[in-house]
Amino acid sequence: MNIKNTELVEEIKKLKKERNAVIVAHNYQIDEVQEIADMVGDSFALSKYCANNPAHVVVFCGVNFMAESAKILSPEKIVLLPEKDAGCPMADMVEPEALRKMKKEYPDAAVICYINSSAAVKAGSDICCTSSNAVKILKSVSEKKVIFIPDQNLGQYVADMVPEKEVVLWDGYCVTHHGIKPEEVKKIKEMHPDAFLLVHPECKPEVVEMADFAGSTKQIIDYANNCIAKKFIIGTEMGVLFSLKKQNPEKEFYLMSQRLICPNMKKTSLKSVYNALKEMKYQIEVKEEVRMKAKVCLDRMLEIGG
Repeated sequence: MNIKNTELVEEIKKLKKERNAVIVAHNYQIDEVQEIADMVGDSFALSKYCANNPAHVVVFCGVNFMAESAKILSPEKIVLLPEKDAGCPMADMVEPEALRKMKKEYPDAAVICYINSSAAVKAGSDICCTSSNAVKILKSVSEKKVIFIPDQNLGQYVADMVPEKEVVLWDGYCVTHHGIKPEEVKKIKEMHPDAFLLVHPECKPEVVEMADFAGSTKQIIDYANNCIAKKFIIGTEMGVLFSLKKQNPEKEFYLMSQRLICPNMKKTSLKSVYNALKEMKYQIEVKEEVRMKAKVCLDRMLEIGG
């Protein structure tokens, strides 16, 4: 770490103490931001951590829907998103009005929303899910028909796992994962034939089919940590390599594609974390009516667990 960054880190530590703040970072954040965080993890694990942490201020190094989830669970806390334009294109692919229209088309269907969605969309859904527990959540709903929003790839993945349910897929996807083609995967597998391929189910079904293991970011990390194999091809956003290499210095990791980069996740820098704490920006607000409905959606998921 250069001298400038070292000084920034020290200033961040001082401000964090002064503000009674906690810093959390998603696995896809840049290395320096992950390094200064009190916890690194997936979006919902971070929100739960924040809710249980006594800190009054939360600096959420991620994208907007993640900071919203933290605010939904911790309305009494000040939640800061260091980069106000850090959004999620997939979350933006479903809007409340369009969801209401689809619900009218399928009045007998339950709505499962992936956590990668806005507070307003969660408020219009029956239950939330993460990529870790999506299969368990789908099995838990009593309805035979389910609308799964907004990720068609994760939706197809869980639909294949739970064939007794009829799953109506939303036409949404993660720009970063969805763009990876089977030809790219085949090429890197040929380059590293003795490596295990671990992919995120936000990838297209034909890519997931090529994998040795498919799972959430946390599940991918856990699999690599516990597997006796020494070489892995990682099929999710490149930021996860920081934790994988840090926890497994004796193992080798290769990115499935050099295009596995989320520009929004890379917006947050040490400087923006410093500015967030210094100027108390950018504060996330969720209207109480929306927050309460969205919290029901999240609470139902918590009751199921997984």
